[in-house]
Amino acid sequence: MPGAGSPLPLGKITAEHMDETFDTNVKGTIFTVQKALPLMGKGGSIILTGSSAGTTGAPTMSVYSASKAAVRNLARSWAEELKGTGIRVNVLSPGRRDPNWRSSARRGGPEVYAAMTPLQRHGRSGGDRGCCCLSRVGRRSFMTGSELAVDGGLAQI
Repeated sequence: MPGAGSPLPLGKITAEHMDETFDTNVKGTIFTVQKALPLMGKGGSIILTGSSAGTTGAPTMSVYSASKAAVRNLARSWAEELKGTGIRVNVLSPGRRDPNWRSSARRGGPEVYAAMTPLQRHGRSGGDRGCCCLSRVGRRSFMTGSELAVDGGLAQI
């Protein structure tokens, strides 16, 4: 579940906007993990979908950014809470990908985003598959409570 969020500037944020974003990104994550937890055993891996926006924030995206910061904190809390179970919890936080460009056309599109990243380009669909595999490697992995950013370095500098 990648999440949901739409731009709305401070001063125009509504309760409905907050509810929609947090219901999808935070409540949806919590209740999905709760339902799956009884089915998981030692060596299980929970990979939550974060966003570079959860670290950096962005104008008009404060509600979305806050919801993704909450998801990041869920991973930290659950990693601690699931101590001793052998179940790991991590967050994969991608930056923008190809399918998102239509929605950003009014803000300058891919050129603007690419210029903001140290790699000077946007992400490619499927470009984070290897990272997802790395964080779910089973009993060989020593990774939990971590966030793996696949955002071209945007949230890292």
